[in-house]
Amino acid sequence: MKIEYSKQGDYYFPNLYLDTNFKYFEINRYGKLRLKFLKEHRKAEYIILFMNNKLQEHLLEIDKTANDRFEFLMKQLVKKENITEELKATDQLKLVILMIP
Repeated sequence: MKIEYSKQGDYYFPNLYLDTNFKYFEINRYGKLRLKFLKEHRKAEYIILFMNNKLQEHLLEIDKTANDRFEFLMKQLVKKENITEELKATDQLKLVILMIP
């Protein structure tokens, strides 16, 4: 694998390009949070994922897993607290109180 570099000032930086098979993807809340965490606290892992073209897959997987888990927990909460559509329509304040853990 050959890496090309370009000189900027006194430093050489690798020329990084996205793969030609790059697909547009949209990450939501949890994917963005993971990206921010990687950039701020796990720079080496972020760079490795980026250079191996695995970053987008990783963020999508994290986002999907976290969203699935959130939906699962919300369904459990609704079942545990016996929240019905009738309660949603009639007493929204009670609904909000029940939804706060």
